[in-house]
Amino acid sequence: MSEKEVFLSPAEAAQKLGVSVKALRLYESHGLLSPVRSEAGWRAYGPEQMERASAIAGLRSIGVGLKQIGVLLRSDKAGMADALGAHQGKLERQARRIGASIGEVRARRAALVQDHAGRSGQTLRFALPWPWDGETFVLKHLPALTFITGPLGCGKTRLAQALAEHIPGAAYIGLERLDAAPAGSAHALDVMIGALDNRGDTIFVVDMVEEGMDEATQIMFMEHVRAGLSETSTPLFFMTRSSTILEMTAMGADELIIHCPANHSPPELVLPFPGAPGREAVASCLAPPHVRARTAGVVAAMAG
Repeated sequence: MSEKEVFLSPAEAAQKLGVSVKALRLYESHGLLSPVRSEAGWRAYGPEQMERASAIAGLRSIGVGLKQIGVLLRSDKAGMADALGAHQGKLERQARRIGASIGEVRARRAALVQDHAGRSGQTLRFALPWPWDGETFVLKHLPALTFITGPLGCGKTRLAQALAEHIPGAAYIGLERLDAAPAGSAHALDVMIGALDNRGDTIFVVDMVEEGMDEATQIMFMEHVRAGLSETSTPLFFMTRSSTILEMTAMGADELIIHCPANHSPPELVLPFPGAPGREAVASCLAPPHVRARTAGVVAAMAG
């Protein structure tokens, strides 16, 4: 042993690796790890053993079985890349199955909420306007909060206007809401909160809800919105391309995403869970407020 090499006890090695001593023994029992022995026969882990144990622990953390780890550690880089690719495919298939199961649970929970709130049975069905040329759009229930998103030119504004036209008791709230007073985040926030708090039973379909708000104001706005959501909430539809407004990890059971694809395929309902169909497309449409502000400036310049 080199005098400069540091050898750790099983407890010290386990703590450094973030695993248990039992896990180290398990790696050893499967022939994956061979600790050195002190003169007294105690196990010890030097740099070489720690490097190998770290690789094993890393593979275990992504769900690779101990038998497969043995194969991977004996493989060259090309073989390991192929094996990890196969494992990735397996995880992605699992994620899709889990996403579908979560979606079914979410739908059942939402249906129970709808029944309790007296919003059940409100299936919405209408012919989509251009650019979809009359294809039928179906929304089986009206969640408390629905986000409408998609890239520039996808038709999401026309979808929002069509929703407001075909949902009984709905009103479309366009960007002219900001024309009557000075610009600024505080004004934009006051306008939206004032409108929401006084809407009564009117279902709002709001065009680019983040318009005029900086990031901190968008956070405050969504906190206010979610604080007011309940089983008896009048449904809301927010068109947005802000990742602060549509934060998928913060979505509740009675919330939904409608995504309008760039290729003018019909609008699709998307679940916010990793692996769910359409989730990555939704994520690609969203951006933080400072990026959205630059994009808005470019669009305005092109329009001018």
